Amino acid sequence: MTFVVTDNCIKCKYTDCVEVCPVDCFYEGPNFLVIHPDECIDCALCEPECPANAIFSEDEVPEDQQEFTGLNAELADIWPNITEKKESPSDAEEWDGVPDKLQYLER
Repeated sequence: MTFVVTDNCIKCKYTDCVEVCPVDCFYEGPNFLVIHPDECIDCALCEPECPANAIFSEDEVPEDQQEFTGLNAELADIWPNITEKKESPSDAEEWDGVPDKLQYLER
């Protein structure tokens, strides 16, 4: 089992979650974070740390966001690892809760 970063992380990209990950399984893109499914140990420490509520257990990913499971796996293989909290984008609060943000994902 793994955890999955979903739609609401796009353009919010809070990094509180990476600070608590004991296995450093987060990877960073220009405006989104992902979890590497082969590295995640299902500890659940990251989920409550996400201010945008964008992290779900693989078996609890909302039906309309199932594609993010594969997207996390795909992008974790090409993006760099992130292990320390960084400053959030200046407009993160404005994007928090905006629906259907996949169109804004930067690879």
